[in-house]
This record gives sequence, structure tokens and C-alpha cells, in this order.
Amino acid sequence: MRIVILDGYTENPGDLSWEKLNEYGEVIIFDRTENKEEIILKRIEGAEIIITNKTPISKKIIEASKDLKLICVLATGYDVVDVIEAKAAGVTVCNVPSYGTDSVAQYSIALLLEICCHIGHHNDTVQEGVWSKCVDWCYWDYPLIELAGKTMGIIGFGRIGQAEGKIARALGMNVIAYDVNCNESGKKLAEYVDLDALYEKSDVISLHCNLTRDNQQMINKDSIAKMKDGVIIINNSRGGLINEQELADALKSGKVRAAGLDVVSTEPIAEDNPLLNIENCLITPHISWASIECRQRIMETTLSNIEAYLQKKAINVVF
Repeated sequence: MRIVILDGYTENPGDLSWEKLNEYGEVIIFDRTENKEEIILKRIEGAEIIITNKTPISKKIIEASKDLKLICVLATGYDVVDVIEAKAAGVTVCNVPSYGTDSVAQYSIALLLEICCHIGHHNDTVQEGVWSKCVDWCYWDYPLIELAGKTMGIIGFGRIGQAEGKIARALGMNVIAYDVNCNESGKKLAEYVDLDALYEKSDVISLHCNLTRDNQQMINKDSIAKMKDGVIIINNSRGGLINEQELADALKSGKVRAAGLDVVSTEPIAEDNPLLNIENCLITPHISWASIECRQRIMETTLSNIEAYLQKKAINVVF
């Protein structure tokens, strides 16, 4: 049996091991695969199992891959695969659910703490010699913000949103939430409110929802106008939830105090993205998911998906 990994580097840059895959057959690993159908088809020729993270598996690729039986996605989201065509062709598609709850929640709080404490900036100034030359015993270049007593509004109060809510409460914050589904576990952690109330009451707004037609660019000039002056916005869920030009305008005007973003609308980020080079906008390259613990869980679950499929007891089937 031939197994092909199309883009293994982000999952495993060398600190994990694919060795167990060798128990199932011949394994071919590519660090990256260019998004061109002819290249993808050449690489997966004869493969029964392909593993992908972000390399798209289109209808044409599925139709042309007569040996293909199983597609494993190294993520929870599986929109890189034409699942309708896969089902029609009898190809099973499996994903990795719930691998990053704690790491992603932790990262959203890390973005918030960096905005409030400016640790990176002040470390840089110390290393540059500013403190050594300072006439006072300490200094700060930006106001530091205490979170205790402030209100965090979380949009999308599923597993990750609730995990973030627990941390926010531990910091002394009040937590309110909006979700299309109000579940009992969430009610123990936060007060559910409608979106307008969340916009109006929150000192910090954090996004943890899937991107849909209904919520695309939900953070825009109209919703920002309903928010408190000086609100902080955190997003490490989906970049398309934000109208980036309108957020950039609000950051420059001071309506939004700061934003911490681990996702943008197009990734890698475009050179002309309006959020680049704005002093009060912190952007990182979509790494909330990338702790070694998360990546280990992704690998272990993918191996379990393959083993279960081979035993004709497929798990984590998405369609």
C-alpha cells in the first residue's frame, strides 16, 4: 500500500516522527506541494492513502486517482477536500477533531496579555540599552492595562471559547458570551447575551467561531461603532470574520485600542494587507495550533484514523 504525505513540514518540521506509518505500507513524504493539480496528481499516483494539511484535493484530483481509498486531513477543518466528490467516488475522508482546545485558548490569552503588558517591546528596549541609560529606576513606553474587573465578550462559546473563558475568569474578568447554541456547560461560565449587548459591554472581544456566510466580516465599521471606545479585539479563529480595512481604520482612529490576530483573510498574509505596519495591531503567522502537544495529537489521531480504516471501522469520518 502506498501512503503519500503532501505537505508534512508544518505538522512535523523534524521534532516528531512519521515512523509508525511504515507499518502500513510504503510512505512518501513531501514537505510541501505546490497547489497545481498536475503536480499533486503526479505525486499521489498509485496512492491508496493521502495525507494533507492545506494542499487542496479537488474533484479533478479525486476523479483521476483510481487507487485512492482514504484522505486524511491533518486538521479539524476539511474544506481543502471536495468531500462531495470524495463520497461519490467512494473515498473516505477523515479529520482530527478537538486537538487544540487548550493551546488555542492559551494563545488567545497570550495575545491579550502581550497587548496589555507590552512585554516584547520592553524586553527589546532593555536589550538595546535603554534601561541602562534611564535616569529613573523604571520606565514604560505604553500604558499597562489590568484585566481584573474588565469584561471579556467571547463570540463562539464552544470548547475553545469556554476554555478561554475559564482563563479570563481566573484573571478576574467578567465573561459574557454569544453563541447560536447556548449549552449548559457554557451557562456555568458566562452570561449569554445577544451580539449587540456583547459589543456594547465588552472591554475585550475575542472570536472563536467558524466562518459562515452569515458571519463573514462580522467585525466591520457598523459593529465596531457599537463597541466601547478603546475596545481590544482578539482573533485566532478565522481571518474572514473581520473586514480588515475597516478594522485598520478603527485602529488608526483609536476607536479600537489594539488588535491581536493570529489569522488573516488570505494566508500567507498579502504584502498589501491593510493591517500590516499598524503599531497597535499585533499579528502572528497562524500558530495557535502549533504547540508540540497539539501536533503530537494530530499525528496520533491520524495514525488512529488510518488503523481504524484498515480494520474497516473508520472513525472521524467527515462526510
